[in-house]
Amino acid sequence: MVTLGNERLFDDEQFDLIRGQRIGLITNHSGVDSQLRATADRLHETDGCDLVALFGPEHGIRGDVADGAVVTTDRDPQTGVTAHSLYGETNKPDEHMLDRIDVMLFDIQDVGVRFYTYLYTMSLSMEACATRNIPFLLLDRPNPIGGVQIAGRVLDPPFASFVGLYPIPVQYGMTIGEIARLFNETFAIDADLHVVPLQGWKRDLFWEDTGLPWVYPSPNMPTVDTAVIYPGMCFFEGTNLSEGRGTVKPFEQVGAPFVDAYRLADYLNQLELPGVLFRPVYFQPSFGKHADQVCQGVQLHILDRSSFQAVRTGFEVIDAARRLFPDDFAWRIPGKGIYNFDRLAGTDAIRLALDRGTPVVDLVADWQPDLDRFDDLRRSFLLYE
Repeated sequence: MVTLGNERLFDDEQFDLIRGQRIGLITNHSGVDSQLRATADRLHETDGCDLVALFGPEHGIRGDVADGAVVTTDRDPQTGVTAHSLYGETNKPDEHMLDRIDVMLFDIQDVGVRFYTYLYTMSLSMEACATRNIPFLLLDRPNPIGGVQIAGRVLDPPFASFVGLYPIPVQYGMTIGEIARLFNETFAIDADLHVVPLQGWKRDLFWEDTGLPWVYPSPNMPTVDTAVIYPGMCFFEGTNLSEGRGTVKPFEQVGAPFVDAYRLADYLNQLELPGVLFRPVYFQPSFGKHADQVCQGVQLHILDRSSFQAVRTGFEVIDAARRLFPDDFAWRIPGKGIYNFDRLAGTDAIRLALDRGTPVVDLVADWQPDLDRFDDLRRSFLLYE
């Protein structure tokens, strides 16, 4: 079994890093150990350090806040400690929040994808701690979709947002401790960063291989299969098809009232994409796009995770929907006037290329040189074989 960073923290050698210190902890419901004990609760109950502040990302400290909803500052009901919001009026701890803190800890489960917002809660908090010379102690966790495959176009800086702040690929193949090291040095955050590493983790492991229980890190990430599919199927948030929110299979199934399920499934299966088959489905979301309407679409069934290419597959499904249902398919433009797809993709080049009819295989070939450069960059920050 893999030993988590939050378990190794309580070893004598690692605990010396926080002994006698006033602790701030950035965490949520996923910050638990192999026995499902919350790191916040363990620190609160442990002699030798003082948990003085909690900080909650999107969805809040205990994971009870809906997707995209503002998280409010409140008192944590279990520990009685103030839980500051880092998803609402501010995404970054301010000086007042950091007043009483000697060491900041971070323990949140990531999923290894650029547009998962916990990454930027981490990096912005590292920036804030750097300005106050507060050490930042990251308790490492496995990348649930493995640490081998990297995929997707590297973000163009003009498209930076809270779903992508830095020029990294969609799927970056690193643990959150490793990517923190890369952010800190490559993007000049210069925090006093310490990573408490995993023990027993290898890059080719998926979550089930770790022996650890899965705790969903956000409300629409219920299973490991969801996480495996997410790097590609999240792009449906930028279209007028439902990405499966409001169903028991978010991101694993997509569709809309205007889709012909069998036609779409047949088209996609003829592509013979590696590691996946498509099944025609009917579903009715309880909330989100097309709520309470019957949608037709496809469910992805992963046959081989190691060969499955999530990002390419996601774009192939979008391209199929655009080609098969051209009179109904549309890109979403939210209130800020920027295509949501472009924010997720980190560029407008992919959307424009798909609209021109460019095959997805050509897009994959186009972003490969940047992926190769990122792969060279990341190697010096890896902690595990």
